[in-house]
Amino acid sequence: MVDAEPADSDQAQTSEPEPTPLLAPRDGMPALSVSVDEIRRAAELLDSGHGPFAVDAERASGFRYSNRAYLMQIRREGAGTVLIDPVSHGGDPVRVLGPVAEVLRTDEWILHAADQDLPCLAELGMRPTRLYDTELAGRLAGYEKVNLAAMVQRLLGLQLMKGHGAADWSKRPLPDEWLNYAALDVEVLIDLRHAVAAVLEEQGKSAWAAEEFEHLRTFEPTPTRRDRWRRTSGIHKVRNQRALAAVRELWITRDQIAQRRDIAPGRILPDSAIIQAATADPDTVERLTALPVFGGSRQRRSAQVWLDALARARATKDPPTPQEPSNGPPPASRWARRKPEAAARLEAARAALAQVAQRVSIPAENLVAPEAIRRLCWDWEAPADPADTAAVVDAVLREAKVRPWQRALTVDALADALRG
Repeated sequence: MVDAEPADSDQAQTSEPEPTPLLAPRDGMPALSVSVDEIRRAAELLDSGHGPFAVDAERASGFRYSNRAYLMQIRREGAGTVLIDPVSHGGDPVRVLGPVAEVLRTDEWILHAADQDLPCLAELGMRPTRLYDTELAGRLAGYEKVNLAAMVQRLLGLQLMKGHGAADWSKRPLPDEWLNYAALDVEVLIDLRHAVAAVLEEQGKSAWAAEEFEHLRTFEPTPTRRDRWRRTSGIHKVRNQRALAAVRELWITRDQIAQRRDIAPGRILPDSAIIQAATADPDTVERLTALPVFGGSRQRRSAQVWLDALARARATKDPPTPQEPSNGPPPASRWARRKPEAAARLEAARAALAQVAQRVSIPAENLVAPEAIRRLCWDWEAPADPADTAAVVDAVLREAKVRPWQRALTVDALADALRG
């Protein structure tokens, strides 16, 4: 077991020299590759370089329904940075971007917060054969702030200026200042990877990081919850099944429109309007358009669509239950009333994990996923022989895909907590 020294607090960094602003790519602004020929030449340029690839992608979250990439940034030593427009070439994206994907298979990818970008890159036929996530590395190093700007300042002494990460990257043409911002995101990733890797090596955590990166690279997400409409903001205000049916129908209708038009659902109709309509249950255009939001010209044109959804809710013979059926434990806040012995186990397990987390300077949620701990404590059945407790805990965590390094750190502590 490795006992790592806690990372220096962010407050301790105040005596450091002022960071150097990073304003423009060191090699100049790379051209944007848009056409099939330009993308092929970008792949050839990357192939001429050496070492790992710094990779990033920009999406249009909050503007589009899809999670597709609207810009790719890739940097490699000896090749520099390439910017690729993956949507405007007029062909099949997987085929057109095939040459880039082929080159990317030849070495490690470096990403920051890889779980955000890997899905949209996979849609383009691009999957890493090796992966290094600098954000996850920062968490394992014990840093309190692991966003890209904070880590670049801490480890490289550079200042990334606030930019356009939340912009509508589906916009065309892309403004030059946006492209400059995007290029700078990969400008620093290779150096950042080396710097944080040195920290992890010094702390004795390199092997732990390797396990985490491989888990992230090969992770297959479980299907999303069946009743996604239950995540509508403000649904806790809806008290009866008829109104819940209205929320469901309005949400499904909005989702279908948003998917068809590739527009973020909240831009079609905000959650607050769904809750208002479900609660008021208007049955005429006049009553619907008297509600906030629905009185606007755009919503007036769509009034019959929403009224039809409300009518379907009234006619349903299968209204939803107040609580979604679940195959997992209930929210922990309800445990003390429903299963007090499980609540006591959870409190003891969390305290044990907190002690381990403090000792190795890693957030508790990165030691064992909170959901795995909740399931362990809710479903726990003590073995006949208390000496077998650790083995049972290990088996449960293994089934939950908890990695070997995590189990090595936590099984004994959790077993002690569960023995009481």
